[in-house]
Amino acid sequence: MVDVTEKPQIVEHVNKSLSMTVYETKWIPSSARFVLLGSPARQTGMLQIYQLNAGSIELEAEVERPKSFKCGTFGATSLAERRMATGDFVGTLAMWDLERLKETMVVKAHDTIINCIDGCGGLKGAGAPEVATGSRDGCVHVWDPRQQDRPVASMQPQAGEAVRDCWSVAFGDAHSTASRLVAAGYDNGDVKVLDLVAGKMRWETNVSNGVCGVEFDRKDIEMNKLVVTTLESRYRLYDMRTEHPVHGFSFLSQEAHQSTVWAARHLPQNRDVFMTTGGNGSLELWRYSYPQARKIKEKDGHEKGVLGTVELLQKKNFSTQPVASFDWNVDKEGLAVMGCLDQTVRVIVCTKLHKL
Repeated sequence: MVDVTEKPQIVEHVNKSLSMTVYETKWIPSSARFVLLGSPARQTGMLQIYQLNAGSIELEAEVERPKSFKCGTFGATSLAERRMATGDFVGTLAMWDLERLKETMVVKAHDTIINCIDGCGGLKGAGAPEVATGSRDGCVHVWDPRQQDRPVASMQPQAGEAVRDCWSVAFGDAHSTASRLVAAGYDNGDVKVLDLVAGKMRWETNVSNGVCGVEFDRKDIEMNKLVVTTLESRYRLYDMRTEHPVHGFSFLSQEAHQSTVWAARHLPQNRDVFMTTGGNGSLELWRYSYPQARKIKEKDGHEKGVLGTVELLQKKNFSTQPVASFDWNVDKEGLAVMGCLDQTVRVIVCTKLHKL
């Protein structure tokens, strides 16, 4: 257990009301600036860039498009370019040069809203730059920004199969050029992991209710842990190092937020610490502790993963509306930006994380 006097605290640093609903918040790499993506009342798309300056944030630039933005990522960009990929409500995938506020790539990626997006091969993860998009059309597509005519890989419903709304995607296992996975979560509780190198399904399961978020603890290491957040006040944490041929990957199931658990975001400086965001406007900070042995041999001769434990380090309520987005700052430990559906953006600081 963490000593009470040494427990991290979640401190609100800046709270700003906006004239738009915020769906995504992302730090611009190696800077004190962040991007907001969302929609004002007229239901257009707004991209805003803010500068964090002492105890305030200042709007530096903004651009408006006909359709609302839903999600964004810097995962497929180089640090030199720092280009952001965005998905919108009509299925458009775009790559942005934020210095000129111009699209460098525009692709009709899906037939309807792009709910989720992730990137790899740029700031994190070995191999080529790629962007994964998931949509209400039931498809997950993986795009190489260097060839924009078609996706390089896809997961999509088979003929006669019910179309399930894809709510979340995440890259993982990108520790070498010969290894990369993309995980996807769906409204019916399905979780699917596609091996992009082998071009086949690596693993799939069902968690019984809608999957709001999926995230590996690190995308640039051998597959280690996967957190799956759900509609009904729970998340699952899977140990992805050892797969039993019958029982699959071991997992623990944890209650959280007393409401929908929208997302989990792992601390960049310590992958065993992660924040979950709640539909009740709260944040909960967790730490995972490994067991003495990560696997055991069953009577059938096969190895099975052994789960550790999770500890709730701190929690704090900020709003009566869901925390729709959350992003840690990679350069300053404990600094984060979050967007709530009450049309606010908040910069928060988690203290004492270095002592964990």
